[in-house]
Amino acid sequence: MPTPPRSPRLNAAPRHRPQPPSPRRAPRRPAPPARKPRWGMRAVTTLSVVVLASAGIGHAVMTSLDADIARVDPFKDMKNRPQAGHGMNVLLVGTDGREKISKEERRKYRLGGAPCHCTDTIMIVHISEDRDRASVVSLPRDSYAVTPSHVDRVSGKRHHGHPVKLNAAYAEGGPQLTVRTVENMTKVKIDHYLEVDFTSFMKTVDVVGGVQICTADPLKDSYTGLDLPAGRHTLGGGQALQFVRARHVDGASDLGRMKRQQRFMAALVERLTSSGILLNPMKFRDVTRAVLGSVRADKGFGTDEMLDLGRAMRNFSPSSSEFTTVPIGRMGYAVKGVGSTLKWDPVKAERLFHALRQDQPLSVHRPRGAARIVPVAPQQIRVQVENGTRTPGLGRRVDAALASTGFRTTKAPVNAAARDVKRTIVAHDPRWDRSAKSLAAALPGSELRAVKGLGPTLKVIAGPDFERVRKVRAEDPGQGESGVVRGNEVACT
Repeated sequence: MPTPPRSPRLNAAPRHRPQPPSPRRAPRRPAPPARKPRWGMRAVTTLSVVVLASAGIGHAVMTSLDADIARVDPFKDMKNRPQAGHGMNVLLVGTDGREKISKEERRKYRLGGAPCHCTDTIMIVHISEDRDRASVVSLPRDSYAVTPSHVDRVSGKRHHGHPVKLNAAYAEGGPQLTVRTVENMTKVKIDHYLEVDFTSFMKTVDVVGGVQICTADPLKDSYTGLDLPAGRHTLGGGQALQFVRARHVDGASDLGRMKRQQRFMAALVERLTSSGILLNPMKFRDVTRAVLGSVRADKGFGTDEMLDLGRAMRNFSPSSSEFTTVPIGRMGYAVKGVGSTLKWDPVKAERLFHALRQDQPLSVHRPRGAARIVPVAPQQIRVQVENGTRTPGLGRRVDAALASTGFRTTKAPVNAAARDVKRTIVAHDPRWDRSAKSLAAALPGSELRAVKGLGPTLKVIAGPDFERVRKVRAEDPGQGESGVVRGNEVACT
């Protein structure tokens, strides 16, 4: 049984950082348990543990972690594979196993039903050759795919290539068919394979102390039991599982869920790199035990590889990570015997995977006129306009100008209690200060004023200084349909 080739350039010396003389003397930085959305979230948890933890701990510790990982051989007898590029590509898959979750927790967090033993989450994680960037591309589970010819792992019969939903490749041919199908679709060579289920997801989230997310609108999903008001929240294990599983909070279904999962992952990376978790050996030990006990990986991803990668990525930060979804060209593409699928946009998808093959960042900056970049998109900000002067019609004029720029105004401006303000005021609840800063950027010269208890709707009290509304837009330079989200762009500030 041949051993899969080692990742290209994995053992190359870091470009900017000398290696420590020995693992024992490496800087003491325990690894972050990165979380992945839904099941994808646990995969990123695993990767973060490997990357950030191995940066500062010794060979003996990593060897003990290596022993906890079950091994698979997804590259056995594979031929005619894509040409290897620069950097390293890891295929992260999350299955829907739930055997170890208690009946009480299943009932509380709506985890009933039998698992399908297929992949609920599929992601390609590209680690750049210089180890300064991680690019995560989500592949929708309902993507239209055509399998290579293969032997069914249940019946033992050989099948010719045939159409399936991408997540069904695992059920038919396990890790190997999943890797082959993804490589055929993307022309990206997979160097390593990591597989997790969501059994210990809740425990992992709790071990790191929860993850903070901010939402501009209430999120409610009767299927998972998710019920979050708008605002800032620190999600524990159970709520986090509901958050990353929810599909019915809007009309976007799986695509909307993937976008929330990506933002959750980015928020997790931000928490891990900005908190003291990475400096706490006991916390690191607890996290790795919670995560790696349910991981399966290829045989080539061992202790030495983890240490080499960790040392190289010692300075990894939230801004080093970027997340996107493969662009979709056709929704609801019906396939006989398969059902409704998502067909990728061939041009945009090829552009995305070309960037991975060429070791290029996904978040290419493209100028878009004179619009100012703000942390929160106008379409996510609700505004009530008040006329703070005795000038007739000023409130209506400000409301219309904000609405034409994309802000969600009430379209019902009123007169302010005080009609003698000297300067336009943006009043906001402190919990929505990022939205307030975005709104203030659209109103040059305005004054920010925090008002506790105001809630998610921001208030603009128009003053005599009002002249115009400046165009603003959120940073969203992505090539994928869902855009690219960086780890430093989702923090609740």
